Amino acid sequence: MEQETQETACIVSDMPDMVVVELHSAVKAKEAEEGLQGAGCNSLDIAKALFQNENNENGEHHDDDDDDDDDDSGTDYVNSDKSGTQLQRCERHRGESSSLPDTFQTNNLLFYERFKAYQDYMLGDCKPSEVKAFTADYLEKALEPCDWLALWSTDVFDVVVEVQDLDINDLKAHVKLVQPLQYETRCEITEEDFNSLLEATQHKVPLMELQVVYDESGDFDQTALTLEHLRFFYKHIWRQWDEEDEDDDFDYFVRCVEPRLRLYYDILEDRVPAGLVAEYQSLLQSCSQCFQQFSELRSGLNADSDLEPDNVSMVEGLNLYDQLETFKRKLHIIENPLLRYVLAYKGSSRQQCVQSRGLRESGMKVVHVVTAVTNTIQLQSLLTARLIPLCASEDTEIQFHRDPVSAVDACHQGDTVIVLPGTYSVSSSIFIPDSITIEGFGFPDEVVIENQYKGDSFVESTGADVSVSNIKFIQHDAIEGILCVREGTVNMENCVLQCETTGVIVRGSARLTMNMCDLYGSKGAGVEIYPGSVCSLVSNGIHHCKDGVLIKDFANELDGMPSINLERNVIHNNWDYGVILVKPGNGEEQNLHACGSEEDPALHGADDKQQEAEPASRLESAGTDGTDGDVAAAATAGRKWQFGRQLSRNKEASCSRPVQDLMQHQIFVSVQENQFKRNGKGDFGVFFY
Repeated sequence: MEQETQETACIVSDMPDMVVVELHSAVKAKEAEEGLQGAGCNSLDIAKALFQNENNENGEHHDDDDDDDDDDSGTDYVNSDKSGTQLQRCERHRGESSSLPDTFQTNNLLFYERFKAYQDYMLGDCKPSEVKAFTADYLEKALEPCDWLALWSTDVFDVVVEVQDLDINDLKAHVKLVQPLQYETRCEITEEDFNSLLEATQHKVPLMELQVVYDESGDFDQTALTLEHLRFFYKHIWRQWDEEDEDDDFDYFVRCVEPRLRLYYDILEDRVPAGLVAEYQSLLQSCSQCFQQFSELRSGLNADSDLEPDNVSMVEGLNLYDQLETFKRKLHIIENPLLRYVLAYKGSSRQQCVQSRGLRESGMKVVHVVTAVTNTIQLQSLLTARLIPLCASEDTEIQFHRDPVSAVDACHQGDTVIVLPGTYSVSSSIFIPDSITIEGFGFPDEVVIENQYKGDSFVESTGADVSVSNIKFIQHDAIEGILCVREGTVNMENCVLQCETTGVIVRGSARLTMNMCDLYGSKGAGVEIYPGSVCSLVSNGIHHCKDGVLIKDFANELDGMPSINLERNVIHNNWDYGVILVKPGNGEEQNLHACGSEEDPALHGADDKQQEAEPASRLESAGTDGTDGDVAAAATAGRKWQFGRQLSRNKEASCSRPVQDLMQHQIFVSVQENQFKRNGKGDFGVFFY
């Protein structure tokens, strides 16, 4: 929903503490207020008039207009919207024979519109256990109680009904069929079938299955908008397990609604890698199944409350609970924007769709020359400097290409790609599955490859031994990185990496050697180093990023420590830290942070693991077979659950703090002659989650 303004200065932000200010509307509002005060109108009439004036100017409804911060926002929202909200018509295109009426267009709302509705009108500062009560109160104020037409829409049929009454607590409406009958079905259904179905449900249908029939008067716009907020909330925000959240003293909107709403729009606007989206959906499904199993087991135990539960059921219940908490923590990592940035979730990378081609059957190697236009002097220089040395043997041939993507796609193992000076705009990702060499014939500023493609990454490499040199890469919309080394080894030398979203990513088990390169502009980290990877950064400039180098030490027994070499790098002018280490935290690290200790917490990883392992080792010796073994297993599961809850709570209070020096940490193999200058929060930092 785009808003057009004339002679207007406008500041728009999706942050809850920012206000949308429109100069033109403010002048109109002031004039309206002065006129109404002279007529002796009350404050509610003034609010209605102000709202009407803005609608007359823009022709649209703005949910985020607050005329008086001290008013009851819920009441004002309902009354002011009565003054004439104008939603757009959603036309139905199902063939000329369709008899169904049009509905309201409500599914294209912007982030801040939904944010405002949930924060100010529907949920406020409620706790998880109060969500249903707050929602019912919101619906009671915002919905027309009766006498409006709606389209009852399901997967099987669409039929027009008239709403006669509302059952707010059950989120249902009492309806009757409109005569003559107007419907469309995906199977054979008669009017008698509709009547039988309504009788079976006592003429009550879910509110979320109703779409308000379009009416130009504006009387039902608020009802249509309210039903959209209700549908969206229960489809994309609410989780079955939210109501049983043990952290019930915390604000549900801040902890759950806002992160999930932001994630939905990040996915909608292609700001989350496709693999991470798939991982999130899979986790949601697994968590729902686990919660269902746990609920059924718990219900069975409650039904036999007179009998003492056996140890097997207790162990099964604790294991399911522990599994449920694990799924919820993983979901929390993906939903939280900050944790998603520092942890990303190592399973998010999508499988490489381009397989290694290996050597050609003929054994022939090819030199691929990339150029759109060249001249004789340049061609002669290329021939003397590169082509003759590379093609000295008879088993080498030369091919010409107009763009780098087609050249790399034609490569087999051992081939070489030479890119002549020029600016090459590419409209797809560059996949490198084989061991090849890509080099620019000139200085990096002369050989430019610019990404015009909105995808997960700009350059992806899985080749065993890839070399890239003398090229400038300009990234615009790549989500995962300007260069993502998923597998194998990449040797990059004398390159310029101009980032717009994220920088270089070195996945687990991959290797990156980056020498004499210039990397800048990343909204995330310049270089993200995952556990188990090997990264050598020598004589590079890393600057004007969120963080210079982000090292992900998950401290997990399944994750190997990264191995890092830092020599003669200049890491400067980054917004946060020059080098930051991500670590799981426990209460001790949080206390250190609170007390302002100068001791480096990054050196406590081994002690933390030992403390976590001690309870398990003591419990394992408690029983070896029979009942004792079941009791020991139950106790172990209980302790694991307690530790999981502690970790989950710490993630709610995730924080970072500067430290004096990380360079003595075991992940660093060699550290020499690096320079750190003007990094916003400090040269070294540790992030606890």
